[in-house]
Amino acid sequence: MSSTSSRLERIAPDQWYRTQRLSDGITLIDEPWIKPFFRCNIWHVRGRDRDLLVDFGLGAVPLRRHVALLAEHDLVGVASHTHFDHIGAASEFDCCHVHAAEADILAAPDNARTLADAFLNDEMFDALPPAPYAHSGYRIPVPPKIAHLEDGDVIDLGDRRFEVIHTPGHSPGGIALWEAATATLISGDLVYDGPLIEDAWHSNLADYAASMRRLRALPARTVHGGHFPSFSGERLNAMIDDWLAHHDQ
Repeated sequence: MSSTSSRLERIAPDQWYRTQRLSDGITLIDEPWIKPFFRCNIWHVRGRDRDLLVDFGLGAVPLRRHVALLAEHDLVGVASHTHFDHIGAASEFDCCHVHAAEADILAAPDNARTLADAFLNDEMFDALPPAPYAHSGYRIPVPPKIAHLEDGDVIDLGDRRFEVIHTPGHSPGGIALWEAATATLISGDLVYDGPLIEDAWHSNLADYAASMRRLRALPARTVHGGHFPSFSGERLNAMIDDWLAHHDQ
């Protein structure tokens, strides 16, 4: 796993992150030098009283320091689940909210349970983070405070409210966030418009199917997944129907 012999280019820290402002006060933050399949979508939602940040990326380059948007308001930081590509920079924020079923992983985020051991190598990257980053030295720091989320909890930004939907399957503590007023779904890694991971060490296909059916019942207009581009509610329904049709229940 060491990157000492890698021939990949190194990217300056101020060039590592990219931001794209979308509609409805939502901004996508990502790491364009990571290949699309592995590239976590970090979602920022502007609120009146506080902002929402869903997921934290790889953490190899300080996120808060290099994305000015994240210093403008108080933030509620949420991990959709605890795989390494989603919690790497969680420790940079005062508190990380996570479903109770994966709080133990966030409190001791070793490279095995967070899947870093399985995926972190040169194949993930088109270019590497700046020196002295090396795959062999990658570790995820523990957030200073961990707050538990449960199904039905509401994250209130003052003028916007997101309901926590527990979506086990990809992982036991996976969550999605649902804003009924705008019919916006932040779906995490349960479903996105690309190849899904259904066979991680703590994945469960029965849970996956139940969670898919739950999201299928939502009147979603826009979906922001954990990877790959955003898509419509119609596309969500089509993908879920196709998934269910190809999996024995």
